[in-house]
Amino acid sequence: MAEPERTEPRLRPAPLLFEPAEASADPEHFFDLESIEDPRELLARATELTHAFRTATDRSMEFQAIAAAQLADPRRFDRLTPAAIAERAEWTEDYAKRMVEFGRELLRANTPD
Repeated sequence: MAEPERTEPRLRPAPLLFEPAEASADPEHFFDLESIEDPRELLARATELTHAFRTATDRSMEFQAIAAAQLADPRRFDRLTPAAIAERAEWTEDYAKRMVEFGRELLRANTPD
C-alpha cells in the first residue's frame, strides 16, 4: 500500500475547530457554514474545510499505519498479530497487514541514515 511520492509541498489546512456539543447536536449545523449567505464565501470556506479534512484524513491514516507497524514489531515482547490489530482498529486482517507494511515504510523513510 505504497503512497505515491509527494512532489508538491503540503498545504497548511484550515484549522479544524471542535464545535460545541450543542451545535454538533443540530444536524443542520456544520462548522457554521449554514450561516454564510454569500455563495462565494460559502464556496471558499467549504473548500477550505474539504482540504483540511482530506489533509487530516491522510495524516491520521499515516499515524494509524505507524502505530500498526509499531504494535506488530517482532522486537516487542507484547507485539500484536495482524488479526489483533485489525480487531482493535476495526479493519480486515488483510488491510491490517497492508497498514503494517505501509507503517514500516513510513518509519524507514523517517529514520536518519
